[in-house]
Formats: sequence, structure tokens, C-alpha cells
Amino acid sequence: MKQPTLAAWVMVVAWAGPGAAADTPPSAATLAPVQVTGSSIKRVRSEGALPLQIITRSDIDALGVSSAEQLLGMISANGTGADNLSANVGIQLGTTARNNNGNSSANLRGLGASSTLVLLNGRRIPAHGAKGNSVDLNWIPLGAIERVEVLKDGASAVYGTDAIGGVVNFITRQDYRGLEVSSFVDLTEAGGGDIQRSQVLGGGGDIDDDGYQWMAALSTDRQRALDGDQRAFSNGYQPARGLSPDTTGTPYATLVSAPGTAIGTAFVLPGSNQSYNRANRLRFEGACDRVSGMSPYESELWASPGSAFGCAFDYAGTALLLQPVARTNVLSRGSVALGADHRLIAEFVGSRVEARKQFEPYQITTSAAALAGARYPVGGPYFEDLSAYVPGFNPQLPIAYRWRCEDCGGRTINTTTDAYRLLLGIEGLLGDSWDYRASLSGARSQAQSLLGPGYYYTDGLIAALGSGDLNLWRLPGQAQDSAGLARLRSASAAGERLFDGESTLLQIDALVSGEVLQLPAGPLALALGVDLRRESYQFSDGSTSTLPIFQAPFDAEFPRVDRQINALYAEWAIPLSTDLEASVALRHDHYSDVGGTTHPKLALQYTPNAWLLLRASASSGFRAPSFFQLYTPASNAPVPGNIADPLLCPAGNVAGADLSVCAIRPDARLGGNPDLAPETARQWSAGLVASPADWLDVTLDAWSIERRQLIIELTPQEVIANYTTFPENLVRGTDGRLDGPGGYVRAGFVNADGDRTRGADLSVAFNGRWGEGRWVAAIDGSYLDSHQTRLFRNQPFVESVGQWNSRDLYLRWKHQLRLSYALGDWTTTLTQQYASGYADQRPAGTPPDGFDPKVDAYSVVGINLGYSGIPDLILSLGIKNLFDRDPPFTAHNVDFAAGAGWDPRVADPRGRAYTLRASYRFL
Repeated sequence: MKQPTLAAWVMVVAWAGPGAAADTPPSAATLAPVQVTGSSIKRVRSEGALPLQIITRSDIDALGVSSAEQLLGMISANGTGADNLSANVGIQLGTTARNNNGNSSANLRGLGASSTLVLLNGRRIPAHGAKGNSVDLNWIPLGAIERVEVLKDGASAVYGTDAIGGVVNFITRQDYRGLEVSSFVDLTEAGGGDIQRSQVLGGGGDIDDDGYQWMAALSTDRQRALDGDQRAFSNGYQPARGLSPDTTGTPYATLVSAPGTAIGTAFVLPGSNQSYNRANRLRFEGACDRVSGMSPYESELWASPGSAFGCAFDYAGTALLLQPVARTNVLSRGSVALGADHRLIAEFVGSRVEARKQFEPYQITTSAAALAGARYPVGGPYFEDLSAYVPGFNPQLPIAYRWRCEDCGGRTINTTTDAYRLLLGIEGLLGDSWDYRASLSGARSQAQSLLGPGYYYTDGLIAALGSGDLNLWRLPGQAQDSAGLARLRSASAAGERLFDGESTLLQIDALVSGEVLQLPAGPLALALGVDLRRESYQFSDGSTSTLPIFQAPFDAEFPRVDRQINALYAEWAIPLSTDLEASVALRHDHYSDVGGTTHPKLALQYTPNAWLLLRASASSGFRAPSFFQLYTPASNAPVPGNIADPLLCPAGNVAGADLSVCAIRPDARLGGNPDLAPETARQWSAGLVASPADWLDVTLDAWSIERRQLIIELTPQEVIANYTTFPENLVRGTDGRLDGPGGYVRAGFVNADGDRTRGADLSVAFNGRWGEGRWVAAIDGSYLDSHQTRLFRNQPFVESVGQWNSRDLYLRWKHQLRLSYALGDWTTTLTQQYASGYADQRPAGTPPDGFDPKVDAYSVVGINLGYSGIPDLILSLGIKNLFDRDPPFTAHNVDFAAGAGWDPRVADPRGRAYTLRASYRFL
């Protein structure tokens, strides 16, 4: 076996924690063969040919993170998407972008949470009970994690589905002995968003001396809420920079047009040809800002001249920037020796996560006939007579309005997720050169969401509004009508069930590996494995009450579904010469619902001398459709807005043609597609690991991923626009029309074309001595050269890198820079987290002269000081965001992505924070 002089040292230094660097590189004697993420064959860890980033326990402590979500957010290869708790895509749940109520996900390469495989101790864990298509990182007991291995390469040939973007493997402590109590606090300087964590960790026995070993940990985490009005940068009204709320739903109600109402279908001011459909007394008086959060509606910015006499409201300020989360995790693991070469293993991991998501209060618009009963009645005590401002105003007709119901309170959803995994296994040696492992595990994630304050039964809400008891035009200092408040309270739907979701996983896996024969250049190693899984999911949606709930974000319900996956895989490590080795992997998976798929992988590593390693890999991968994508029941809803029948509507003026087919609103049928095929991928990586001097280590890898048969959720408009690609999705009624009896447009999930992504990862580490201590400086960065997508083959690819997007931002460059210094009992670590800027979202109308089309880069610096000079006690003090850097400004206005004036996908809203960690070992 080759001496691990080069890559072993790179492993240690590239992500070294404070004081982790030794005077000399580790020797071969200190590196026993182990199984690493991305390979089924045990070997000295440094000899892998794949780009593997290792994050140690000391790294986690030095970074001051308290959750797996925070840790993944600091990895440069992780995407910048709506996968964290604060960056959800809006209140509507949806099957592909289910609201992150208590769920956060990994997203390597920005390919989506469902394309990153998350493992615990090398084995799968179930998807989140509500999310349904990705693992919840809150499930991970971070305080009990020994290290995290991040494979930045496709691994379907080893692990099967979901590993296109890469693999994140959380590895728990397994041989701990003693009793340790630790506590961690992370307190913001400006208030709000504080974090606390406590843990008890114990273990005993020695597998070699005592024949047994056990370890157990119990941890609790609490993250406090951060309100939108607690940070000045969360400001949706900055019109000079191109940002203003695109809504006239205000706490002081804005009148809107509707037939049979006080302002009719529109009004025109004397001397003007412009029709207006909004009217607010405060706007006419130039006093929209009399009410906190209100401002003039910027009609030119939003290209909406008809709304010029409305006021706007910065509703983002009434939502939470960070939702409060409470986590309780328990982990226990034990092993018993069966003779000298075999051991039994039992492991239990469990968690409860409680999260409260709070959105802005209702915006209620009564122009539609369905809410005509909520219009303000003639003769009501608070009737807003605008006869002096609006020509043709009719005070004998009810008022249609758009009102932000602050009296209703913020809409709250409380989600509790319970998850566990129980594993029983056996592992050991067979003969002199073969080892084996096998296990049986069962796991479940169950999530339940209940509606909190802010949600109301539709009929009761309409009755309260239509009674006239509520003052919709209340100014500061005026009290709300007590009778109106009583009506609201009686209509509250707080406590009603929003949904229950459950995901289960039953798995049997077995693996044997060892040396098959001796080749001239070394032993040929082989691993053979089997993976048998049964996955299930069920989703129960809707309140047990028969009363409808206004704007409650319900999803379609479907009963329990399951599937069986049977997989066989093999891997060979083939020494071609003394300095060239090939790794070949092949895996076949058969799904009971989508069929079989086979995927290979080839990796090469070439070591021409002691300080240089060249490596390359090529593979194919796949992602099986999720249960949501396959089995969501079909449901019909009218297409929003008029569309033209692409076949029947004539082009141009045709005498005698039926032009009614040019402005139709047929039904759209949405839902799952049981005929979906798996997504497929072709990918490669190539790079080097170099250590030209004992003080310098460099790792550089270029990579490319191309996905095909990408599963997307088509909108009805996309089906119409591409009807030649999906002619079968235009289902005509008995009269031949799309809007006729039985006609509809079939939208929902389809296999579209795909995307292609390429970039490079760079790690550089320096080390040396300064005085009596040792320093280490390292940078870990990811460069994204291109991410291009297209829905259909007849379309051009569209570039996304550096461009604003409502779902995932593809930033050109991200890095983490670290400088640590260790002297005696003291360690100091300085970190910088950096994300490059991107092109901003442009306003729909005319941007102002002060509009900057570029969002600035985001960079924050942190410092951590550790001390271990007191026996059995470890202390550390840190400052996050040392220079109190605000998130960069963006003109994005909340809709379709979180944040107004800032973006939670890029930046942390907490500001400067102080951390203190204390750990005391009793035994």
C-alpha cells in the first residue's frame, strides 16, 4: 500500500481546525484503512480519487454553528437556494416547493435538494414527512457528530438515487468514553434570533478490552424568532433604488373597482384620459405614511397607472425573518464483540423539531363576486365616502376594497416533526483479507402542521367584514370596534389541522469487500453489496372541520403509497501500475414503480511523484421521481387569465371566424404523472492534489454535470406555448373546444429536457510557525462557470449564473477563508464567508435613476478564541459578523422569494452576534 504522504496531509490541512496541524504530516501508521464516503472499499482515507471535503468536530466548534443547516450554508459547494428555514418560496405550499415549515435541506451544486443524498453513518435516512422529497437537516444531532464528509461528485453508482449533486455523510461519535456536559449560546447584538444549545454526552467500555462499547447523547437547541421590524435593512419601500411594495392592500383600506360598487368599474379625473381602479383617501391627501408601513403606490415603477391613487404597504415587515425552531435530538449507539473478529451494533437516532412560521396578515380583496358579501355595507358606521375625490362616487352602493387585516394578526403555521431511525447490524472480518457489514434499519419522519392565529373560517370572516362593525379606515390612535373584534375572534380557525405527512424507510443492506488477487502493481480489491429498501409516503391534508378556511394553503391529499427498491452494486480498485490506480463501480437499481436503471462510474488516480496526485472520474447518475411527482391526485382549476386556443384561434382577422376561442379560460388539470421516467445525468470531474512544499497544499477539481429528462411542473401557459411538444395535453371537450364540456389543459409534472452545469473547486492551505505557535491559513472556494437550462429541445439554453432567480441563485464564486493560530492552551480562528454579487431583479415598470442593476457581494468575518488550560474544561468565545455587515440591497419585493430589500438565500439577517461555548468533562 502506498505511503499517504501527500493526500493525507492535504486532508488534515485543507479543513484544519485550530491547532489541528501537526509539525509533520501523519504517518501511515496513524491512518488505518477505513471506508470513506463515495467508495465501498476500505482503504487509507487519503487514497481516494474523488473530491472529498472533511469537516471535523473542531471545525464545527470553531465556526460557532449550532445546526446542520448553518454548517451546510458555509460550504462553498452548497447551492444558494430556497432550502433554509427563512428562504421559503412563499406561503403556498406546492408539491415541488413545499413550504419550509421546520424543514431545511442540503443542495449541492444548486441542483435541488432532491439531488443531494444525505446519509447518517453511511446509510440513508427518510425524507421529511411534509417535504416528501428531501432529508430534513434538523434531523441531524450536530452536537454528536464527529465529522462530516462532503463528496463533491456524483455517486449513483455507489448509492443509487439522489446522489447527482453529491453526498453529505454525517458521521457520529462512536468510541467516546466519559461524561461531558456542554452549553452554547449565540446572542445577537441588535436583539432577536438568539440561539441556545445544551448537550449531555456519555459513553463507556472498550470494544477490544471490555468486549463492548456504548455512547449516548441528548441535545436541545432553541432558535428565537427574529421579527421583520427588528432589522432596518428589511425595508420594502425604497423607491429611489427601484423597490416598492407591489400591492394596494393597506391597513387603511384602498377602494377598488367592481361592478355595482361605490367607484364602479373605474373612474377618470377631470382633464385626464387615464382610468383609475384604486382610491385611497390618504393618497389623495398626500398622507399615505400617516399609517406605519404605508406609502404611496409607485405606479410607474410597477407599470400600473390605474393604481396611481392607491397606497402601498410594506407587508414583509410584518412577517418573521427567522422562524423560531426548537430541536430535541437523542442518539445512542452500542456494540458488543462476538469473538475477536465480529461485533453486533445497535443504533437509535430520534428527534423532535417544532417550528412556527409566521406570514404577513391577510390581504382581503372584495372585487370578486365570491367575496361580495364582505364588501363594506351602505350605512355602516365607518363608510368611507370619497365623493369629494372620486368623480361618480356612489355612496348608495357598497364599497369594494383591498385591506390588509392587521387586526387578524400574522398568519401562523405550527409544525411538529418527529423522526427516528433504529438500526441493528453486524460487521467484522472474514479470513485475513475480507471484511463485511450488514444491517436492518427502520426509520420514519412524521410531520404535522396546525394553523395558528391569523387564519379564519371563510364564512365567519365574510360575515364579520360584511357586518360593517370593523373599521377598515382606522388611523393611528383610534381603537378598533370591540364588536368587530368579537366577530373576528369567533371566526378564528386556530388549532385546525393543515396537514399530516409521513415518510418511512425500511432497509436491509449488506456489503463484503477484500482483496481478490495479487496483481504485479498490487492487490486487486473488490466490494459487492446489496441494498433492499421499502419506501412509503402518505399525505393527509385539510381540516377535520367541514367549514372552509380562508386562504389556508392546502395541498392535494393522497393515501399511503409505497415502492420497493432492489439494488446490486460492485466496485473494483485496480492497481494498473505502481503509480496508477483505477476504480470501477457499477450499480443496478430496480424500482417497483418506475423500472430498472444501471449506472457505472470510472475513476483514475495517478501519482507521478510523492507530491502530486492527478485524478479524474466519469459516471452516470439518476434521480427517481418523488411520490409527490408520481401520485399527487389530479385536480381541476380554471386557468388564470385568458388564453388563445393554439389550433382554433385564427392568425389575424379572418372573416367569419369564431374569435371566441381566442380568449378562453379552460380548466387546467394539475397533479402527478405516474408515467414519469427517472432523471438521468452524465458527469465528470478532473483535478489534482499537490503538495510541492511541506507548508503548501493545493487541491483543484473541474467538474461538469448534464441532466436529462428533468422533471418539472408545467404551468398551463407553458403547455399552450409548447403545444406541438405536448399535443396530447390539450384535451378537447365534446364540442371540440378546450373550454367545452370535458375539455381541459393537462399541466403538472412532465419529463422535460434538462440542464447543464460546470465549474471548479479550489482549496489552498498554508501552514507554518510563528513564535512558539503554529498557524494554518486555508481557503475553500467554488467557481461556477455556467448553469444553463431549457425545458424543450427546440429551445435555446438559458444561462443562469449571476442572474436573479426566484428559486435558486447561481453565484459565480463562493468561498470560506480561514486563518488559525495555536499557542499552548490558546487557539484563535478568523473566518471569512464570501458570496459574489449578481444581476438584480428589475422592476416591472420604469426603474428610477438611482436603480443599481447589480446586487453587491456579501462578505462576513468571524473570530473565535478557544482556551483549554483548565483540566476537563474547554471554553471558547466568538464574534460572528465581526463588522456587523448588513445583507446587500436587492430590489426584490418578496413575491415568489423571501426578503424585501435583502435575500435570505445569500445573507444572514441576525447581524453581529456573540457566542460562548463551555464543555466540561466529568469522567
